Amino acid sequence: MIRIAPVSRVSAEQSAAWHTVVVASLAGDLPDEPGPTPKQVHAQLTAAGLDSRRLLWLATETGGAVVGVAGLRLFTSPGQDHLAELELHVHPDRRRSGVGSQLLATAVFAAEVEQRRSLLTAAAADGGPGDAFCAAHGFRRVLTLDHLLLDIARADDAAADTEHPGYELTGWTGTVSDDLADAFAAAKNAMNDMPTGDMDYGSQAWTADRVRAMAKVLADRGDTLLTIAALRKGEMAGYTEIVIRAGETRRALQYDTAVVPAHRGHGLGLWVKAAMVRRLRAEHPGIAEIETDNAQDNTHMLAVNRRLGFRSHRRSHEYQLDLPTTPGGTSKVIPSWIA
Repeated sequence: MIRIAPVSRVSAEQSAAWHTVVVASLAGDLPDEPGPTPKQVHAQLTAAGLDSRRLLWLATETGGAVVGVAGLRLFTSPGQDHLAELELHVHPDRRRSGVGSQLLATAVFAAEVEQRRSLLTAAAADGGPGDAFCAAHGFRRVLTLDHLLLDIARADDAAADTEHPGYELTGWTGTVSDDLADAFAAAKNAMNDMPTGDMDYGSQAWTADRVRAMAKVLADRGDTLLTIAALRKGEMAGYTEIVIRAGETRRALQYDTAVVPAHRGHGLGLWVKAAMVRRLRAEHPGIAEIETDNAQDNTHMLAVNRRLGFRSHRRSHEYQLDLPTTPGGTSKVIPSWIA
């Protein structure tokens, strides 16, 4: 017997159980990838998200052992309040026993109650268990991402020395300064034209307050946010962001890189990313690599990353389940405790 129970306030024991399941799940699917630390998982479960809230469930078998977990992120900002994002893990020892289906059914029902029309989730590797699970439950593949790794010691950062007349570089850690907050928000809106395939992703409207809120979310998790930007006459022409998760000792994560449309074609994306490589070497010498992901049709950013020395690492897919939008509509996935 499996019991699916919601989690309202995450206890230390529940966080530890969640971590155990996630690490076991990822070790089975991505054996060469570093798993999250207990601190990182606890921060993810307990820290408030940006313009979103989370619903959490544990799947427990008779005797109390946690064998599966699911988290549903419900976006709340205009432009994305139709959207929910699912994270679901089942311990490898209990897969193909209905645990994942029960968790999914519970999450889908909750998303319908919240009147979401689209449910997104990610699956790693072609032909893996995540791909098969999504296909069996009515998801459709909407985007393919290439994950790349950069060995910082071997990165080609020569572009950091390239002259860009009229432009200057600046950088900060954590929250942007007040004098740059509005310019940074305007630049972040350039991310709304990033390739999203057939995903019903919507759009995000960035303001100075929202960029400050994003930095606070990361700080509350204990993460380090590094930003380098290109400025011209008070306007932010482009920027790149790197996040080093709390407790991380080796790998940094690439967040946004964007160039404002009016400033494209001048090599600014390569410039700011090369400068970031040098900054990491100087300020965080223990960080050995950067992980990034790009949509396969984002040819420009893929070319920039290849120029720096990023190499192919793995591939993942984004899946979407379309939910009914009519009152009283019901998806094909119904919770077992209702069926």
